[in-house]
Amino acid sequence: MSHQDKMHRYLFENHAVRGELVTVSQTWQEITAGHGYPQPVQQLLGELLVATSLLTATLKFDGDITVQLQGDGALNLAVINGNNRQEMRGVARMQGDIAPGSTLKEMVGNGYLVITISPTQGERYQGVVGLEGETLAECLEDYFMRSEQLPTRLFLRTGEHEGKPGAGGILLQVLPAQDTNADDFNHLATLTETIKTEELIGLPANEVLWRLYHQEEVTVYDPQDVQFKCTCSRERCGDVLKSLPQSEVDEILAEEGKIDMHCDYCGSNYVYDAVDIAAIRNDSAAGDEQIH
Repeated sequence: MSHQDKMHRYLFENHAVRGELVTVSQTWQEITAGHGYPQPVQQLLGELLVATSLLTATLKFDGDITVQLQGDGALNLAVINGNNRQEMRGVARMQGDIAPGSTLKEMVGNGYLVITISPTQGERYQGVVGLEGETLAECLEDYFMRSEQLPTRLFLRTGEHEGKPGAGGILLQVLPAQDTNADDFNHLATLTETIKTEELIGLPANEVLWRLYHQEEVTVYDPQDVQFKCTCSRERCGDVLKSLPQSEVDEILAEEGKIDMHCDYCGSNYVYDAVDIAAIRNDSAAGDEQIH
């Protein structure tokens, strides 16, 4: 895998501030391929992907995080789902036309940002914040100040590199329970803001960090791969069919002759005929007998 799709964590030796740098160009291309999204929606999904990857890396747990935008505008849903292994998937849903160059507010309308954290062990957590910022980065920074009380800056970038779509970003955050001079944090944020999109998505991470912070002492940790991965499967879709009322499933079979289940995330189709459904029900019944 190229240097493009990796997450790098780093720490400033002389400031209680940590950073993350991620590039997700290949993953972004795979998430948007075949969907025919308008350019502003593609761009927003790119930013959402970068942001979700950065947020996932701030969490010290095994599990999932979902970052979604919902609203009453032409774009009624944009969602990215990721996990601690940096496996990402995403989708957008529209209910109207979206003009070129549309802003976040113009696309989503009156809406909100929902962040759902689902650890493999422990309680599920959900945070909701209104879309008061002009950009996704501003809305997320607002979320961090409200929920974590941690000064956080996000720099989300999308563009082109060597003729292909590219996306990347940087997160800076004050370390919890540490005294950090606000001027120091603002200084580091000002340095970070100078990053050009083509540098971020086109250069190796160490070179980017050197260009930004060559007067600082920075420790960079081993990177983590980021990749597109959908969690759908024939078995999972079968579990969904098991949970539906049998009469409803039989009705669809009688009308259509089959049940075709489509995954919005990756475009996979799973087709079940009457024989498949009978096998699913037999397996389910056998499982119930074992439990008793």
